[in-house]
Amino acid sequence: MKQQLTMRYSKVIISIAALGLQLFASAAVKAGGRELLYPGPVRPSGLSYQGHLIVYSATDRFEDGGVPYNPHSSYSIYTMDGKLFKRVENHVSISDETPTLVALPTGTYKVDVRSEESGFVRLTVLVGAERQTVLSLDGTQSDAQKRLARAGLSRGVVAR
Repeated sequence: MKQQLTMRYSKVIISIAALGLQLFASAAVKAGGRELLYPGPVRPSGLSYQGHLIVYSATDRFEDGGVPYNPHSSYSIYTMDGKLFKRVENHVSISDETPTLVALPTGTYKVDVRSEESGFVRLTVLVGAERQTVLSLDGTQSDAQKRLARAGLSRGVVAR
């Protein structure tokens, strides 16, 4: 009986020791180190970085119970070879006046969008890695756009 009790204690002690060794070994690896156990952040080849696009398109007036709303009109994003990449509604609801922030792989796109002054236009837009490209069609910037530009967050190349 005493031998069985000793065996049980031995198994428990060995289990605790093994667990302690595992915890100690994982804590000993430095964060961001180049050890085999922690390779660090890796981007698989073939995948591109991501950027964001926000388009201040023409607005469509809508009244709900006497309250006017001006949601931004929808637009389409095409790849450079002319294939439709994404259709953007550009508002969450009919009473939403904030244009939609769209995440896109970095690259150059064609955007078909409606402008207040020029009607429908097709623009070439470059979306940079980890950047927010702001497309303001009528040349007026909102306070939020001006703050973004001052902070260096709205860097994008737009050409007609």
